[in-house]
Amino acid sequence: MRYPKIGIRPVIDGRWGGVRESLENQTCEMAKIAAKLISENLKYPDGTPVQCVIGCTTIGGGAEAARVAEQFQMENVVATLSVTPCWCYGTETFDMDPNTIKAVWGFNGTERPGAVYLAAVMAAHAQRGLPAFSIYGHDVQDAKDTTIPADVLEKILRFARGAVAVGWMTNKAYVNIGAVAMGIAGSFCDPDVLQKYFGIRAEWVDEVEILRRIAIGIYDPEEYEKALQWVKANCREGFDKNLGKDLPEVITKSKIIPAEKDWEFIVKMTLIMRDLIQGNPKLREMGFKEEALGHNAIAAGFQGQRQWTDFYPNGDYSEALLNTSFDWNGIREAYVVATENDACNGVAMLFGHLLTNRAQIFSDVRTYWSPEAVKRVTGKELTGLAANGIIHLINSGATTLDGTGQQTNAQGEPVMKPHWEISEAEMEKCLEATTWYPANRDYFRGGGFSSNFLSKGGMPVTMTRLNLVKGLGPVLQIAEGWTVEIDPEVHRLLDERTDRTWPTTWFVPRLCDKPAFKDVYSVMNNWGANHGAISYGHIGQDLITLASMLRIPVCMHNVEEDAIFRPAAWNAFGMDKEGQDYRACAAYGPMYKNIR
Repeated sequence: MRYPKIGIRPVIDGRWGGVRESLENQTCEMAKIAAKLISENLKYPDGTPVQCVIGCTTIGGGAEAARVAEQFQMENVVATLSVTPCWCYGTETFDMDPNTIKAVWGFNGTERPGAVYLAAVMAAHAQRGLPAFSIYGHDVQDAKDTTIPADVLEKILRFARGAVAVGWMTNKAYVNIGAVAMGIAGSFCDPDVLQKYFGIRAEWVDEVEILRRIAIGIYDPEEYEKALQWVKANCREGFDKNLGKDLPEVITKSKIIPAEKDWEFIVKMTLIMRDLIQGNPKLREMGFKEEALGHNAIAAGFQGQRQWTDFYPNGDYSEALLNTSFDWNGIREAYVVATENDACNGVAMLFGHLLTNRAQIFSDVRTYWSPEAVKRVTGKELTGLAANGIIHLINSGATTLDGTGQQTNAQGEPVMKPHWEISEAEMEKCLEATTWYPANRDYFRGGGFSSNFLSKGGMPVTMTRLNLVKGLGPVLQIAEGWTVEIDPEVHRLLDERTDRTWPTTWFVPRLCDKPAFKDVYSVMNNWGANHGAISYGHIGQDLITLASMLRIPVCMHNVEEDAIFRPAAWNAFGMDKEGQDYRACAAYGPMYKNIR
């Protein structure tokens, strides 16, 4: 794996004869502590600490800037953090590589004018069309102070977290397994958007490829047997809601895989979908060299409905397990697989995964329940966080099992963890909290299984959605809030009005004075599509920073205005932050717009 790295540029006053020499130690120390901060606090999705590269020389002018740029090009540096305690020569020392994401930390000290350089170099970046993030501490520090203030620390980590996410996506693929599900707009995967905004290649594989591989045996037979035994031991079946139904002939004759063979088919299907995403060296040993390669995919989507599910077992199990941080091989990094091949929601899931290193919940943003409607239907009041109404997040059983909330922190609170923090006991609890029901044949004529669980309440979460708007391009929606638990009887009555064989997450957004967040109804009413991607944690700030790096405006969020961190040049596009964002993104255009 060639990891995307953060390059640290120690920038210095170029005047030899006393000035430069007096600043060498302080400047180099700033670079070292910044690199240490990033590497000790951030990890790549596989759990490896984020790597930093410190420039081979302090940069006092253009010649040294060029030397460091050449060094960084060899090291796969995707973003640069320039650090300085002093005045420097702005246009001679700044990072002019158009392909790197840029930030500058200007030390707030009175001994030397680091803040003056910071302002000057931000102006230089703006003039040259190179957006850069400005990092300047609130309080003055002493020249010999080697600590990083909390506000500076937060901005450095936010910048690095977003930059690593951008670098991790580049030159990967989104693989569409199938095409458009049921006319869902998000299923119309736009290759230009993926390429120009994310550096991601769009690829398509017809669902018939799964059938070909099953028929010919293009999967690891040993792993298949292991997986099947694991499923039988760990995946508890629930009742069959189809029993007793007088199903019409158009449904009964559509199922071509016998019910007793469903699990065998589904396990093979899961193995094959994973192999399509990442490849499998075992297939090469079996003589399938092309299939062994996979598609170098960072995310995928499975169409399923309806051409597949009308006569084959559905994809719910495969999608749910791939989106989960474990399987028959143990605990591992979760994949990103969009239900119904909703690539727009798949990208939102990818954002959340890369920023948190955690599995993502894929859900329908199904129903807003007002307190009045709940009282009418159940006779009971909503209380606590749910008192102002709730949003029912539910899908057909394809969401991650991490969403059960059966993982816990040191205080015993429900969480969703990065995979390297999950214990075997927590994995088992997630499995125990999940029931696999025979698929509802009204929707899934070919059968299969759908997961059912109820997410634990009290988890801070962020719901995100990427939407495409003609004439505008991609826009991002963000809603921070919490999972909530409601009275069990209320849950039962509300859940039975949908499909009680599917997993439920009750969600409450954090309300504020912004129009889309004045009440819970407004959040639901302003959501831009039928699906949402739900990440553990309040990550709205990180999402806004990442979106600005990719030049995607944010059309809806409930993040405090003073917490928003975008490139300094955004301030030149007006005084309203939302308008700034739209105008700046339009002016700069997609990050990879010049790639043909």
